[in-house]
Amino acid sequence: MTPPLPWDERHAADIIHRHLHLEGPTLPILHALQEAFGCVPDEAVPMIADALNLSRAEIHGVVTFYHDFRHEPAGRHVIKVCRAEACQSLGAEKTATALLERLGIGWGETTADGNVTVEAIYCLGLCACAPAALIDGDPVGRLDGARLAAAVEEVRWS
Repeated sequence: MTPPLPWDERHAADIIHRHLHLEGPTLPILHALQEAFGCVPDEAVPMIADALNLSRAEIHGVVTFYHDFRHEPAGRHVIKVCRAEACQSLGAEKTATALLERLGIGWGETTADGNVTVEAIYCLGLCACAPAALIDGDPVGRLDGARLAAAVEEVRWS
């Protein structure tokens, strides 16, 4: 994962312009901005709205509707813990709560050292391996508190 760039209005305008030709460009623009800046900066919302002839509220609505869009850059490592029914039924909530307490953060937050962000995700399609998570995009299944904590500690200091 490359570190996010600092906010740059000209770079954001270039990203928006490069995606305007796409059919339904809103989501590709938002993804590209998040890839570049680590989040969808608030300053980008009026730029996108103007470029697409939409209201700021419409763009804000899209950003807030989809859980993957962030208002702040994530930590160096992103842990996405499945909170869907199959994982819940096999102890995901208890496992996740223990991890959040261990890290001293809540859902969607990043540790003070900036190393780990924990996010909820609703179904990874790994129901047969529940409870499951993605650690920096890599699936990990059959988690319990100890196994998840060990996996997080392994990447946290890498």
